[in-house]
Amino acid sequence: MTTPVRIDTHHHIVPPQYRDWLLSHGETAGGMPIPRWDADTDLAFMDSQGIRTAIMSVSTPGTHLGDDAEATTWARKVNDYAAEIVKDRPDRYGFFATLTLPDVDGALDEAARALDELGADGIVLLANHRGVYLGDPAFEPLMAELGRRGTTVFVHPSALPGPLVPGLPPYAADFLLDTTRAAMNLVLSGTTVRHPDIRFILSHGGGFLPYAAHRIALALQAHQQVGGVQPVMDHETILAELRRFYFDTALSANPDTLPTLLTFADPTHITFGSDFPYAGPEMSAYFTRQLDAYPLDDDQRTAIDHSNARTLFPRLAA
Repeated sequence: MTTPVRIDTHHHIVPPQYRDWLLSHGETAGGMPIPRWDADTDLAFMDSQGIRTAIMSVSTPGTHLGDDAEATTWARKVNDYAAEIVKDRPDRYGFFATLTLPDVDGALDEAARALDELGADGIVLLANHRGVYLGDPAFEPLMAELGRRGTTVFVHPSALPGPLVPGLPPYAADFLLDTTRAAMNLVLSGTTVRHPDIRFILSHGGGFLPYAAHRIALALQAHQQVGGVQPVMDHETILAELRRFYFDTALSANPDTLPTLLTFADPTHITFGSDFPYAGPEMSAYFTRQLDAYPLDDDQRTAIDHSNARTLFPRLAA
């Protein structure tokens, strides 16, 4: 067992009733079975990986399965459940509140309740909500409110709004594209410029965003020029906006991926992530070992393990 020092910003909670509800609807998490969760097992895993505090979030598919009222009911239930876990162990847990998108009015109501009454540490949003991506004008009222509050928003991928490839599990690669699409749309739509006080954390090292950032920036510049958009956001500005995102290391810490992430990202914008329990203990530990073995200097390791996260969650600074 290692001494717990890490703050895990990509750590899932699966309330038992919520799991039962998803299974009754035949739901999966992007093709992945919905795991069981309990606090004792979770804390044992955290201790084994040196995780002092985990900021919990509900994963895809969230709570909106097609009915606004049902989404509201279950968002309240999962947020209340998470808040009780935090109340019992505020040193070990925080939580990102689940909202009701694409129901914007419901999302505004639940964001206010979760942040003001339940003490949520931030908000989790799926990269796309039933085919509507973050950055879409329909979501602007919510973004304006989250920007006004200076909210930390954890962006988690979901199923792509399109046909699957037979034999290929969507969570293996489609999730990476989904996150990258959301980041592109948030920048191209001007959302990150209009609401600079939202701190967006992108899952899984940002998908393939760091690897393809220059191609993406030039392609988006050309797309605006072809479409007659005025004024055109040039590629250097797009790159600067892409670098403003935060990136977690969940399933991404390895000697092939880390060099690109460390080169592209602002060094104060990388946080530790485990993806437990959707990533089982063996898979999650594999990436943590890769992170521990990577030749980081002391300042880099401290920043990724906990100090970057403490700037996002001031209550943990103590």
